[in-house]
Amino acid sequence: MLTLNKTPGIPEVSSEVADDADPRPLAERIAQALDAMREGRPVVLLDDDDRENEADLILAAERLTQSNMAMMIRECSGIVCLCLTADKVRDLGLRPMVENNRSQYGTAFTVSIEAREGVSTGVSAADRITTIQAAIADGAGTDAVVSPGHVFPLVAVDGGVLQRRGHTEGSVELARMAGLSPAAVLCELMNPDGTMARRAEALVFAQTYQLPILTIADLVAWREIHG
Repeated sequence: MLTLNKTPGIPEVSSEVADDADPRPLAERIAQALDAMREGRPVVLLDDDDRENEADLILAAERLTQSNMAMMIRECSGIVCLCLTADKVRDLGLRPMVENNRSQYGTAFTVSIEAREGVSTGVSAADRITTIQAAIADGAGTDAVVSPGHVFPLVAVDGGVLQRRGHTEGSVELARMAGLSPAAVLCELMNPDGTMARRAEALVFAQTYQLPILTIADLVAWREIHG
């Protein structure tokens, strides 16, 4: 029986366990993820195996805490992204990172941001939270943030996961479905050796930290049924 590489502090989990999908009904898994979003707990979100095949740690932007931000920086890539609607991005006056987006997946980065006030270098967990709070505040406009900075906004396409099966759209969908502001924070989950966490490692991580785990396919299926 194959055993996954052991992470310090994380118990070994056999591939026989890690390769099994969550057998619970979709409605139960969705409900658990939405509860986590409302309570400020992370959700692990996997995209399709034939797409990026990556797992992101997702949090509702308005429920973000310093401990969760620190977890993202520690366990993930450190590239903390703020997923926003196109309307919010326009309100903030953020332009695309590049004029001609040639990314394989059309990832819609804007220029990076920092809160105009209340931060030092912008790098710490507390500073990044301050930046995110400034950006998502009701009525926030072009004077709320400056560029460049240490938070990377992403623009979700209208129509959500039914139009683009990306983590950006899935994150905003989860926040909206939870009854929160349609803004979420994500960071790519990584293995200790610097490689990206795939499905098996993501399942181990979710089991270890008792986090809900969903796939983009789950959200697509839910949207197709419930709109």
